[in-house]
Amino acid sequence: MTIHEYGKENEKVIVLIHPSIVMWDYFQDVIPLMEKEYHLIIPALPGYNPMRKDSFTSIEQIAAELDKWLITNNLQYVTCIYGCSMGGSIVARMLANNKVCIENAVIDGGITPYQLPWIITRFIALKDFITIYIGKIGGAKLLEKAFSLDELSKEDIDYAAKVLKMISAKTIWRTFDSCNNYTMPAYPYTRCKKIEY
Repeated sequence: MTIHEYGKENEKVIVLIHPSIVMWDYFQDVIPLMEKEYHLIIPALPGYNPMRKDSFTSIEQIAAELDKWLITNNLQYVTCIYGCSMGGSIVARMLANNKVCIENAVIDGGITPYQLPWIITRFIALKDFITIYIGKIGGAKLLEKAFSLDELSKEDIDYAAKVLKMISAKTIWRTFDSCNNYTMPAYPYTRCKKIEY
């Protein structure tokens, strides 16, 4: 996992974790607005980093690696952590890990583990995989047909096609399998007092 940092001179730490089918540059518009006041930590998650040829691992492993990186770099006090969709799953798992002191957490549409029988979760993951893999094969032309340009701009569709071309089938499978089925403690405890879901 590659970590991008901005505003390192600032005391307050904000961690931003991107959703699936985008890269860390998902936050490029907010970086200039926030880096003057905050120390921004933006991980490029495994499988979604064009600079590294790796695959997505799991929600649990990425949360543990991010916890370890923050602690190792003496950044274990986080003012706010934000995660969208897949990134929200990582935030939920980090809160359950309770290794880093997080003051505020925002879980934006975070995926929580299914409470369904194993075989049903396999079918759901397979359906999600096939849907995204068809988008990977079809590229921008197929995405334009699937999504109205009223909903997404041409630039948004081209960006999604670029990301889909870059990520591997293994990353697509592991993303959905892990987001739908990651483990949580039976009785999670967190010191974070302010959580928005």
